[in-house]
Amino acid sequence: MTTPIVRFDCVNKWFGEHHVLRDITLDIQRGERVVICGPSGSGKSTLLRCINRLEAHQQGRIEVGGIALRDDIQAIEHVRRQVGMVFQQFNLFPHLSVLDNLTLSPMWVGKVPAATARAQAMAQLERVHIADQAHKFPLQLSGGQQQRVAIARALCMEPQILLFDEPTSALDPEMVQEVLDVMTTLAQQGTTMVCVTHEMGFARSVADRIVFMDEGQIVEQATPQQFFEQAQHPRTRAFVQKIRHA
Repeated sequence: MTTPIVRFDCVNKWFGEHHVLRDITLDIQRGERVVICGPSGSGKSTLLRCINRLEAHQQGRIEVGGIALRDDIQAIEHVRRQVGMVFQQFNLFPHLSVLDNLTLSPMWVGKVPAATARAQAMAQLERVHIADQAHKFPLQLSGGQQQRVAIARALCMEPQILLFDEPTSALDPEMVQEVLDVMTTLAQQGTTMVCVTHEMGFARSVADRIVFMDEGQIVEQATPQQFFEQAQHPRTRAFVQKIRHA
């Protein structure tokens, strides 16, 4: 067995007195596509945000690419250069063009020359089928287009891992599929992906593994077929039954 690219070992986290992550143990392999699902407030997004230290855990050990995440600024910065993240909100700079939004981090963080950064940005915009919008400003784009720009921005840093935190939840229903199509293409290209989502059709068709969380704990892990057809835990079965009738 190869060394996991992400490893949680008995991780606990609190927000004040609220125990939001409880004894999380989870390995994610390089190239694996993992979907994390569960009811609201179950700790899904917090778990995801711990992978790039947007949230700090209090107990246990997290390793990303073999680097332990602690209060070591250099280690955190090194991990963040390996991890791209796409949020619910697009977090694009409205006063910058699409192209400038994409070149900012490679030039300032990665010290990439401007011409190289622009070429890389255009290649990633092509990858998400939105290169023709490069010189527009974010507010001139639809929500689905803005989220595809946000995905391209994450790809510009050439991450080893892509994290998605409910990337379609802020979109109008007719825009959801265009973003899911881009994510599906990335998954088919072998990108390591960890995705928090309520889009169960995407989970069924793309995920290698589904991780179900409830009340801060991992209740069950299974392949999509096992998850939807042969879930073992009563809480998982109740969740699957509910989303089938939603």
